[in-house]
Amino acid sequence: MAAWMKPSVDMDKLSYEIFSILETKFLFGCDDDKLGSIAGTPPETPSKPRGSSGKVRILSIDGGGASDGLFAAVSLTRLETSLRRRSGDPSVRIADFFDLASGSGPGGVLAALLFSRGPNGRPLFSAEEALAFLSENLRRISNAVSKKGIFWKRSGIFGRIFGDRTVRDALKPMLIPCHDLETGAGMMFSRADAVEMDGYDFLMKDVCAATCAGDQAVAIRSVDGLTKISAVGAGVGNPTAAAITHVLNNKQEFPRANGVEDLLVLSLGGGRGASPPSKAKLARIAADGAADMANGLRAGKTRAGKVVAAEAALTERNVEVVLFRGSKLSERTNAERLENFAGELIREEERRKWSMEPTVVIKRGSPMV
Repeated sequence: MAAWMKPSVDMDKLSYEIFSILETKFLFGCDDDKLGSIAGTPPETPSKPRGSSGKVRILSIDGGGASDGLFAAVSLTRLETSLRRRSGDPSVRIADFFDLASGSGPGGVLAALLFSRGPNGRPLFSAEEALAFLSENLRRISNAVSKKGIFWKRSGIFGRIFGDRTVRDALKPMLIPCHDLETGAGMMFSRADAVEMDGYDFLMKDVCAATCAGDQAVAIRSVDGLTKISAVGAGVGNPTAAAITHVLNNKQEFPRANGVEDLLVLSLGGGRGASPPSKAKLARIAADGAADMANGLRAGKTRAGKVVAAEAALTERNVEVVLFRGSKLSERTNAERLENFAGELIREEERRKWSMEPTVVIKRGSPMV
């Protein structure tokens, strides 16, 4: 997948197919009209027997505002706790159970925190540590590109956290977007590209500033100084679709991923409600199905209040999309949905221990630091 997302007939066709799949098979964020149009529609192709070749596990975090990152971090903290309990390993981290992370805006920062390599070769942050970081630095992340803000200071928050780590140093495949004013095109910071070429490798602290840039342009360069980007945020509106496109086109790292039936997707994000009291979407979970989570974030809450609101949202029951059957009020809370998804991740991890063929073959990047 090229770092610059240039439009083409083939890419447009692929994007259309993926969005069609998301709408008709996984039903991510469908509205009532779309639900009504496909209710009762049978699957076009028979599903692959469970466990036949494994599933690529994708984590996508859709950034909206800085507060959306808090809701995603709360959900991932709950998920990480469940994975530790189920696996019996207290050192487990989110990156251990996902094969690729894709995130935009604050969601990109969260992905970078969870999937960057730490000093011992393990993930840099746990989900709980990432939640604490976002909670403490919410306002500064929102203003990361101000000339008087943290991006321009060597002692800035991104610099202190990531140091000289680059995209290539990520433990696993990672996608973080921005928009490049130099080319007028979307730019995808991709570990797969960074491993292949220095001109596509950037400091992680710069990548985080770029994806959070908003409409304030940030000038950054690749590690070899040859690639210059004038970055603003909002390069990709749907990191889930970008992640699926990347996986299905990257046969070197995902040789057995041929369609959406080979994917296990957790998509966390903050949609935008039409007006206050409408609720933003917290999460969309697809694991042989789909589920919507909603949050009740209101403007004006304190930092601690927003975390409490996110945690409270996990106890709610929301409208659940049932494949080919429309929608109904879920019988499970959002926390129970995450618990169920943790079970899917554990089962896939156990399946791989006995598999003769790898589901994922990650390109070698930087050695442990």
